[in-house]
Amino acid sequence: MTFSCKCITLFSEVSPFSSPNVALELVMWRRVVHLVNVLSSFCILFVVVLLFFVNIVFHQVPPFTAPCTDLVFVRHWGASRSLTDSSQGGKALLLLLQLSSRCIVGTLCKPNMAAACARTLVSKVGWSLLQRPAARRPGTGTVSYLLGNVSARGSRRTYGTGVHRSTLLSSLRAGGARALGCAFLLGGGLGLYQTVKLSVRQQQHRAEEEEEEGGTKAAGRDLKLTLYQYKTCPFCSKVRAFLDFYGLPYEVVEVNPVMRKELKWSTYRKVPILMVQDGVQLNDSSVIISSLRTYLINKDKSMSEVIRCYPELKSVNDSGKEVTEYSNKYWLMLSEERNAETYPEKGMQKEEMKWRKWADDWLVHLISPNVYRTTGEALASFDYIVREGKFGAFEGFFAKYVGAAAMFLIAKRLKSRHNLQDDVRQDLYKAVNDWVAAIGKKRKFMGGDRPNLADLAVFGVLRVMEGLQAFDDMMDNSKVQHWYRRMEKATLEHEGRD
Repeated sequence: MTFSCKCITLFSEVSPFSSPNVALELVMWRRVVHLVNVLSSFCILFVVVLLFFVNIVFHQVPPFTAPCTDLVFVRHWGASRSLTDSSQGGKALLLLLQLSSRCIVGTLCKPNMAAACARTLVSKVGWSLLQRPAARRPGTGTVSYLLGNVSARGSRRTYGTGVHRSTLLSSLRAGGARALGCAFLLGGGLGLYQTVKLSVRQQQHRAEEEEEEGGTKAAGRDLKLTLYQYKTCPFCSKVRAFLDFYGLPYEVVEVNPVMRKELKWSTYRKVPILMVQDGVQLNDSSVIISSLRTYLINKDKSMSEVIRCYPELKSVNDSGKEVTEYSNKYWLMLSEERNAETYPEKGMQKEEMKWRKWADDWLVHLISPNVYRTTGEALASFDYIVREGKFGAFEGFFAKYVGAAAMFLIAKRLKSRHNLQDDVRQDLYKAVNDWVAAIGKKRKFMGGDRPNLADLAVFGVLRVMEGLQAFDDMMDNSKVQHWYRRMEKATLEHEGRD
């Protein structure tokens, strides 16, 4: 009982992140041990109460005279052998009653208290009861002794000084003491058995956790990542899709689109920004994805070494505005051997890079004209943006109505800039159908049996429309639905983690 109580305390500290099957088995075992503890505690309490009242009735001992409530009495019990005195026996039984009650309360509420009380009962009380002179009386067998020698002495009666006594009851008291001691020792033995059994399971579970943690660190998932984002931004959604698929844990900082005070520490004022431990800052969604994927494959390089392969280039565009671009942002910086392992078939790497660039240069520009196509859709889109984004009360009201009107007008300009049809839905349908046709009927994803970086980029861009009319129309009027649902499942279940 002692050790099983301690086991419950240990198992309560098991990581909640463990394997579902193992976690379920641990929960079931903890419930079984908890039930055994409760039942054994109630059985001991019943025996103690029975002996307690037998002692009161037949010894006429005031049960609450100088009661002992401290465990010091029990600690010195074995040396003093105070049970040989009937009055001290009443106090001892009262103490047993208190300790047993504490065991039950501890089992139900506080495992540490139950373990301490049970340890005292088993090690001190049980052994002391077995060492009592009455329990060691010569000439009595174990069975006849436990039964109180009823057949030999059941009819004998003695009359003393007005107090009715019986040899049968005297034997019953001695036999009861031994039975109680045996019960305590038996409970301790059962607790030890349960402890050994559960300790083996716990060690196996910890070994599995350590192996999983080792694999996590080997795969680079020990990185501490912080993503600064707008939730409804398609470029931020691309990065989230990548992190979710590969099972990389990350924290999210939602940036206020108006004030952007969360980025006041950075000279780069766009999102997404991914901060890695040791102060490494990754900018641009494609650079973030390429550098992280390179790091996961090249375990012998640090993130600082990897990011040097994507130098920042600043230039001035036709309108005189300074723009920042990054070299090699669609490339994975791998050795020839690693590159052959990552892209086993000819043309896979070029195909992946082509469609990643397509997602950034074409697909992403179809989002705004479609979600702000009409005033009603623009208002619904900004209602979603305000609800999911980080806006104050006034900012949210301003963004919802003024922003919706402004984006409705901007969407018209974007349609003209990118030479879109009057019905921009048709351009969206054609784009996703071209994507599905490039995958073909023999592949689940462009990466084959599992998504590659192009799959994750396209999925991330399309995902920002979820919950809007444009997304529902796309799913109903194109061939992208089956691929999209497979991608959704792959990212939710972190299939790239393996």
